[in-house]
Amino acid sequence: MSKTPLWQAISNALREDMAEGRYTPGDKLPTEAELAERFGVNRHTIRHAMAALVEDGLVRTRRGSGAFVKGAPTDYPIGKRVRYHQNLRAAGRAPSKKVLHVETRPATAKEAERLDMTPGELITLRHGVSYADHQPIALSISEFPETRLPGIGDLLRGETSVTKALERAGVTDYTRESTRVRATLANATQALHLELREGAPLIYTTSMSVDQHGQKVEFGRTWFAGDRVTLTLEEDA
Repeated sequence: MSKTPLWQAISNALREDMAEGRYTPGDKLPTEAELAERFGVNRHTIRHAMAALVEDGLVRTRRGSGAFVKGAPTDYPIGKRVRYHQNLRAAGRAPSKKVLHVETRPATAKEAERLDMTPGELITLRHGVSYADHQPIALSISEFPETRLPGIGDLLRGETSVTKALERAGVTDYTRESTRVRATLANATQALHLELREGAPLIYTTSMSVDQHGQKVEFGRTWFAGDRVTLTLEEDA
């Protein structure tokens, strides 16, 4: 079994320090010499660890002044009614989204099974990036049953809000039926969109949403930047 590189172990330890509030936004981190003494390594290893934190958007450096902790992770609650813009505004962040691509095509067998469709029926996939204060925090792919929701593809092409697009398609209310969460690492494409290094930690979620009649209206896959988001699982009343 391969061992975790020293620089990565140090980077992870500093991430944990920030997550636990030992270092808060705006705090100056210890000097390279102090960190080298703490972890028993040379300064080159410390620089490598710090570079990873800078690349992942957790730390900023100022020439001649040192390294400083950037903003705290965005608190993102996951419950039966997940509304991106409402959640981010409640956390004091400015939300925005960018639609990367929307495609409508025949559903594969696996896609059809997920959404209770027949293979070959039309499905619409929406690829997008979500931002908090102009920083990318999540990459997503959502699947919608075009046959069940005629015109949803065109609505999603002209509307960044999924809630508003579904409402215009006749879905007046929808809830999250299930959510699964696991850890993963960013591949090259995900790292590019999330402005991370390849191999950075991600939180991967899959979810199923149903309308007021219990029919499936959206299957979602989301990759959250692990160091920029704190997911809170909530049970809605």
